[in-house]
Amino acid sequence: MAEQTLYEKAGGGESIEKVVDYFYEELVLKDPTVNQFFEHTDMVKQKRHQSKFISYALGGPNQYSGNSMAKAHEGMNLQPEHFDAIARHLHDALAHFGVSERDIDEALTRVAALRDDILYK
Repeated sequence: MAEQTLYEKAGGGESIEKVVDYFYEELVLKDPTVNQFFEHTDMVKQKRHQSKFISYALGGPNQYSGNSMAKAHEGMNLQPEHFDAIARHLHDALAHFGVSERDIDEALTRVAALRDDILYK
């Protein structure tokens, strides 16, 4: 039997949507380190894109058709502390929904690979 993807372990698309909702509403938008980046953001659209992106990053279906990471973060001049805050919030959101530390570490390793495409743009 094939090993489950992180996407499957996390519960699939519907569960990822719940993680993303919690990630933004309970963590990111309440964090003054990063919430200013979302002041003028259509959060319905943002959550939809983020759900698709995280699903893909966790080994689920590739439904993400948004901008590249570099293009999506262009002009934001994100710094390491911003990236680290978002990664910490993703960790906490996944943990909140029962994803194991091992699987969270693997997911965050995949996210960390995008660091250079996101910072200082």
